[in-house]
Amino acid sequence: MSTSATLQPVHKRIVLKLSGEALKDPKGESPVDTAALSRLAGDIKVLHECGVQTALVVGGGNIFRGLAGARNNGTDRTTGDNMGMLATVINGLAITDCLEKHGIPVRVQTAIPMDKIAEPFIQRKAVRHLEKGRVVVFVAGTGNPYCTTDYAAALRANEIQADAIFKATKVDGIYDKDPMRHSDAIRYEQISYEEALQKRLGIMDAEAFALCQSNRMPILVFSMNEPGAIRRAICGQKVGTLVS
Repeated sequence: MSTSATLQPVHKRIVLKLSGEALKDPKGESPVDTAALSRLAGDIKVLHECGVQTALVVGGGNIFRGLAGARNNGTDRTTGDNMGMLATVINGLAITDCLEKHGIPVRVQTAIPMDKIAEPFIQRKAVRHLEKGRVVVFVAGTGNPYCTTDYAAALRANEIQADAIFKATKVDGIYDKDPMRHSDAIRYEQISYEEALQKRLGIMDAEAFALCQSNRMPILVFSMNEPGAIRRAICGQKVGTLVS
């Protein structure tokens, strides 16, 4: 019997928010690392096999980030954001290819029409794919500049009536200060929306966080690099930090 067969998920449908940086080759030789894709596919396969309906929203920061482009090289912000949205399409196609090679049925839906390579985002069709056991990869953000992929994840999670957003980050949860710089940083196991706002913890951009708060969408922040984290999280075990 496979390990996934023994899992008892507490969530039926989730949106997994993945940063573009999580796909990056740690040596800096390639924007998309084959090993990172394979680890991601392994985790998603576990979710798929135990019946969790899984949608992904992926960033494009490993290739191009619109805001950084505007700050660093003077790229027009709207143009930069459009470039960033196309970067998420590249990442989404890379993820899709890897998932298919692991035997996972998957569909890509894009907020920007490009019918040669992806379906347009249609809420009812996305839900139907999930109900049929397909993973859905949402790309191109919301299709609008000045909107982050965090906001896209919050929006899509509410549109498809997900049970929670799983936000994969570089660290294993939310801390009172940057744990990379402060050895005495304290990690929260659970925190309310109100407390997170008061302490300005920067879990998501303000618009995305407000959308989750107003619709009571739980956010689980955890490290994708921690072995078995997503398996434990889907079963309701203490992993990362829960915002609710």
